[in-house]
Amino acid sequence: MSLEELLAFASRNLLLSIALAGLTAAIVWVEVSRLFRGYKGLRPGELSALVNREDALVVDLSPINDYQAGHIAGSKSVQPSQFDPESKLLAKAKALPVVVVCRTGMSANSAARRLVKAGFERVYVLEGGIQAWRQADLPLVKGRG
Repeated sequence: MSLEELLAFASRNLLLSIALAGLTAAIVWVEVSRLFRGYKGLRPGELSALVNREDALVVDLSPINDYQAGHIAGSKSVQPSQFDPESKLLAKAKALPVVVVCRTGMSANSAARRLVKAGFERVYVLEGGIQAWRQADLPLVKGRG
């Protein structure tokens, strides 16, 4: 397809062309913002390796009932309303990798930004949250932890 044919198609299908340009811009924006957010996303297998290799602290922001129904072994339950980067639990882990986990991976991003702002250098988020952990057939522990 030549450039002339592409331009002719775009002029005949203006709404489609605008939608394509908008989607492309949104994808580029998301990917660029990921580069500068200050923390990294981990897949479930990468989280397992990080915990085993470097004794990472896993902070679970799930509601307490969800946490007790199933959480990653060794994770610490912290309610989002009580999440504080300066708390005793987190302050003593500033030198360690800290991984923030929630049910779907959405709430963890906000907490990770707070950790980065508080000076934590090795901050991670479990992409997809506990749902992704389950889908990877990795074990969960029940109870208080």
